[in-house]
Amino acid sequence: MEIESQRLVKKAIKGNKSAFEKLIQQHYERIYRTAYLYVHNEEDALDVVQEATYQAFTSIHSLKNPEYFMTWLTRIIIRCSGQVLKKRSKVVPLSEEILSNLPGQVNPNIEESLQLLHAIQQLRENYRTVIILFYYYDYSIKAISGVMEIPESTVKTYLSRGKAELKEFYKDEEDKCHG
Repeated sequence: MEIESQRLVKKAIKGNKSAFEKLIQQHYERIYRTAYLYVHNEEDALDVVQEATYQAFTSIHSLKNPEYFMTWLTRIIIRCSGQVLKKRSKVVPLSEEILSNLPGQVNPNIEESLQLLHAIQQLRENYRTVIILFYYYDYSIKAISGVMEIPESTVKTYLSRGKAELKEFYKDEEDKCHG
């Protein structure tokens, strides 16, 4: 599968539109999920996917290493998500309706999932990005470093601080329940 993907990427770089379309179809669920984790809204996530796909299509010729296609595309998704959030510039509270619409969500305990997503949403953008890429998508520290264009040591720092803030959030929630 990986060799097939790289072959498609090479064709897309050379201008093959159907190869690019197949790549987007292969990775659509992941692209959409990434956008949704940032914008917390189906319509905005679809807008992000559309804009990111357009940007990727118009600039795929600049991709130097086909093996980094998903890293490159994820960077575009994050940038487009940030643009949508900046335009919207308001906080969208997570609700059970939004949580139940998350694609691929299999966690039967909606309360815990809602609490975790709410906690992640409260993190600084850099911490949130690192947490999402590391825990939701199993990106390595090195891959996250490439996506965010920051040193690996900074990724580790953001991951550590993000986890610490999440622990603090849960500690505060526990104190509210028992205090």
